[in-house]
Amino acid sequence: MDVYEAVESRRAVRAFSDEPVAARVLRRVLAAAARAPSSGNLQPWHVYVVTGGPLAALKKRATARAQTGDPGDEREYPMYPADMAPPYLDRFTAAAAQRYAALGIERDDPERPAKISALNTGAFGAPAVLFCYLDRTMGPGQWGDAGMYLQTVMLLLRAEGLHSCPQVMWTTYRRTVAEAVGAGDGLVLFCGMSVGYEKPGVPPPRTGRAALAETVTFVGP
Repeated sequence: MDVYEAVESRRAVRAFSDEPVAARVLRRVLAAAARAPSSGNLQPWHVYVVTGGPLAALKKRATARAQTGDPGDEREYPMYPADMAPPYLDRFTAAAAQRYAALGIERDDPERPAKISALNTGAFGAPAVLFCYLDRTMGPGQWGDAGMYLQTVMLLLRAEGLHSCPQVMWTTYRRTVAEAVGAGDGLVLFCGMSVGYEKPGVPPPRTGRAALAETVTFVGP
């Protein structure tokens, strides 16, 4: 699989099979992803890989919190801007409606929030979840570095025939995650990432992308 194919085929998969992911494959991917760029070569990310019994226990605890109406832990950083305006709000609204409709959850379903929460805390059935943390002393530049690292991970996963779904949702249950992985108070959870093989027979929605002219300006000949 070449780089263009990996980029084109990468998407946030929200239905995984229960086929396990070999530890050697995850190690190979994460070792190669260490080549991702970071300013000053700080490599500010710290990743916990959770599988098997520990992951099952974490899913169970997070799902129990969600089902009891627990509002979750206070956010340590905003997931989205407080006042999101077009065109960003338009893109967000369209993508949200499309992704969950593909899973059979319609926008007017009164149980929609509970169903979405259960899918998320269950990591969409994924057999592996990566949790990416940064040291609290890191700044915006290092958060950008972590984003480039995670994109590198996702593209390498495609080269292995695997799919992924980055989930900022896990920050809502950051205390539960920290207890499960042993992360200290000096680390802040950036996001989780579900990893596995795509479940057969589930429609693969592809959210649209803005036209090049909307996001890119060429200056010069």
